[in-house]
Amino acid sequence: MIITVTPNPALDSTITLDRLTPGATHRVAPAELRAGGKGVNVARVLCEQNEDAVAIAPVSATEAAFSADLHDVPHSLVGTPWPLRRSTAIVETASGVTTILNESGNPQPLTVWTELHDVVTSRLPRARCLVVSGSCPPETPESLTAELIAEARNAGVATIADATGAQLIGAARAGAQLLKPNRDELRDTTGETDPVAGARALQSLGAGTIVVSLGEEGMLAVPRGDAPLRHARLDRVLRGNPTGAGDAAVASLAAHVAAGEFDVDTLLRRAVAWSAAAVLMPLAGSIHHSHSDLARDVTISTLETS
Repeated sequence: MIITVTPNPALDSTITLDRLTPGATHRVAPAELRAGGKGVNVARVLCEQNEDAVAIAPVSATEAAFSADLHDVPHSLVGTPWPLRRSTAIVETASGVTTILNESGNPQPLTVWTELHDVVTSRLPRARCLVVSGSCPPETPESLTAELIAEARNAGVATIADATGAQLIGAARAGAQLLKPNRDELRDTTGETDPVAGARALQSLGAGTIVVSLGEEGMLAVPRGDAPLRHARLDRVLRGNPTGAGDAAVASLAAHVAAGEFDVDTLLRRAVAWSAAAVLMPLAGSIHHSHSDLARDVTISTLETS
């Protein structure tokens, strides 16, 4: 089983229109609503690909639409007094540009984090991988991700974190086996503009392999030690909705790691393919059936450094 933890779940709203004109009024079709948040998207993709996964997140019992939308995804929802935040994606079909508006979420009582911790640890004996993914609401304990990663490592469970700021630093210090920030998150967390330097900074704290999302430029893998840096990218740029692309990549990485597969090229090839396949889907949390074909079109090379 793969456990995904979403500290800051959301109700995802996707609005599709021909072209967005700032300052204008637009008449659009009803928004597509979906239970979301990075870890939820990861679990949804995994279940879609017949992997055993469970999503854990703090969600109010009044959010019936959220739990109903997860009818095909095993989940444990920790009660909270706050309503869900909204994440709104505005997809322009004419240009292929997507604009995303993410609410920050409300601070959670400490009791919520204690219960979430207990729910996660209760499932670790049956788990093969733990994924902690996404932002945290304001005032979240900076130790949250680190504590979950440490619990998993003590239980012999593989660990992945897709985070930023203090949570990413905490995951590195807790010895996460794999971290997957994007280029901006890595820069904002470490202060390093060079992704390799940023990855090495996290490894100096105790992290394992760092996989950096580079958007249309693909992904960079920085293994620990003297192993070569590897860069992977699709041979063409796909247009669509990139909202869940990073989450699909994390799902792919989790599936491999849970199966005991740590070969960097294998990890990169399918992560890039699943990420690209997510862009072809209208909503986050799904990947296009062509992902196997896309994997064959991924080019992997060694990144030379000075």
